[in-house]
Amino acid sequence: MTIPSRVKLVDVGPRDGLQNEKSPVPAAVKIGLVHRLQDAGLTNIEVTSYVSPKWVPQMADNHEVMSGIARQGGIVYSVLTPNLKGFEAAVLDRPDEIVVFGSASEAFSQKNINCSIAESIERFAPVVEAARAAGIAVRGAMSCTVGCPYEGEVAPERVAYLAGLMKQIGVQHVGVADTIGVGTPRKVQRAVEATLQHYGIDDISGHFHDTYGQALANTLATLEMGVWQFDTSVAGLGGCPYAKGATGNVATEDVVYMLHGMGIETGIDLDKLVDAGAYISDFLGRKPNSRAATALLAKRAG
Repeated sequence: MTIPSRVKLVDVGPRDGLQNEKSPVPAAVKIGLVHRLQDAGLTNIEVTSYVSPKWVPQMADNHEVMSGIARQGGIVYSVLTPNLKGFEAAVLDRPDEIVVFGSASEAFSQKNINCSIAESIERFAPVVEAARAAGIAVRGAMSCTVGCPYEGEVAPERVAYLAGLMKQIGVQHVGVADTIGVGTPRKVQRAVEATLQHYGIDDISGHFHDTYGQALANTLATLEMGVWQFDTSVAGLGGCPYAKGATGNVATEDVVYMLHGMGIETGIDLDKLVDAGAYISDFLGRKPNSRAATALLAKRAG
């Protein structure tokens, strides 16, 4: 396959990136981050999730955040909905897309959401149906597609199984996620190949964590297969509460720097993106977890 000439990035920083922060991040700061991301040219932003505040207290302000955003035309604001109750709360805030999730690892599914893979998909079926009926797009996140903190390596057959279940319930697009960041290029390519049994290349995205420093290599490996949509997180925010040692998603700044260096269009202004990452990192009291941002900020200071 030829390398795509344009790539779409979904910045998951406001949701996936911030959900594990121990100290509360005020709604105003989250809204400020979304505004800075859209000003930098991001056209897809994962804003928040509608999960029980008991489990994810950081996302308890979902309604306040969604209603506080000055929305721009042509931008897709997506939210995570774990069940029908979550979807019913979310729909009042008019998201453009909802995200449901399933794991390719049985053990991870049990630890993460206390049910089997099949049961999790059953739980999502009415959510997908309700969203599609309301004209809201549905994306599925497939976690642990190459490795699991409890089971170890995950076979491509498990990924194909999960993708097939997602397809059956009407999920339109799936993300192949290396949730704990253990994947290497050939492994993520096999996970994408397994997904291609059920979805076309235009309906697949990559979601790579950088725990072992492989996320950029994995992005390039799947880009070479024709994948042109990726989840990234500004300033490399994030982690996974159920995966010890898992670091953040690949930094949006690093992916944009690589893509622009390859002559691939993203529609994103890297300088403004670095500003967005610096804004949230300053609030959190730490440096951006992005090599490109660190280099560019040092260059500016110099």
